[in-house]
This record gives sequence, structure tokens and C-alpha cells, in this order.
Amino acid sequence: MPVPPRPRRPLRTAATVEPISLCVLLANLATAHLPAVSSLAGPLHGCAYLFTVGAVARDPRRTARSLVLACLPGIGGLLALRRLTQSAPVAAAS
Repeated sequence: MPVPPRPRRPLRTAATVEPISLCVLLANLATAHLPAVSSLAGPLHGCAYLFTVGAVARDPRRTARSLVLACLPGIGGLLALRRLTQSAPVAAAS
């Protein structure tokens, strides 16, 4: 029996926030190094990373490769999301 499609909006959001927050952290490190920016973007990046790994781990269509991709910091969430959506079966047009 095929697994029904599952909405991935929370995963898509967390996978998008993760690299953006990493870019903000790196830009802050390279420029002004403001503690307020670090204290906001750091936990945001960490939460997005953990949420992404957890969401991929709970997805019924996960594979070992998608889980390993999700564990890559920064871009792993987007790669895992792409892998999950590519492995989704295409509905046959009748």
C-alpha cells in the first residue's frame, strides 16, 4: 500500500531558515561581530538544524541518504528536502 503524501511545509520552512541564519552568523562574524546578532541568529540556526533533522527522521519516505543529507549543517536540510520530494511517486494521469 503506497504511503499517502505528507505536507512538508514545516520542513521546507526550517530547511530555508537554516542556511539563511548561517549566512547571517558568518556575515556578522566577518564584519561587526555584534553580540546581539549572534545571540539571536545562533539559537535560531541551531533550532532550525535540529528541527530539520527531526522532521526528516520522522518522514515516512525517508531514506538513509536523505537522513545523512539532513545532518549536513547549512545546506543539508534543502538537499534532504529535494531528495524526499524527488523520491515521491508521481501520480499517474488517468
